[in-house]
Amino acid sequence: MNLFGLAEELGKKMKWYDFSLLKLSVFFATLFLMTAWSGFRTLVLGIAWYWFLIITILLMIPLLKKMFS
Repeated sequence: MNLFGLAEELGKKMKWYDFSLLKLSVFFATLFLMTAWSGFRTLVLGIAWYWFLIITILLMIPLLKKMFS
């Protein structure tokens, strides 16, 4: 089974709160990397804020289309 098929199968077994826990774990792992690895912190903080906003909006578009179609 390929990686995408495996992810879809595991996603079917998860409840809504599992996805919330997954998002929180990624958030805190990112905070850990920013705290422990100064090179990563310099890279992330060196990017202008509007690039993060643009990427967020671009990633939200397919989800919003799926939700409201």
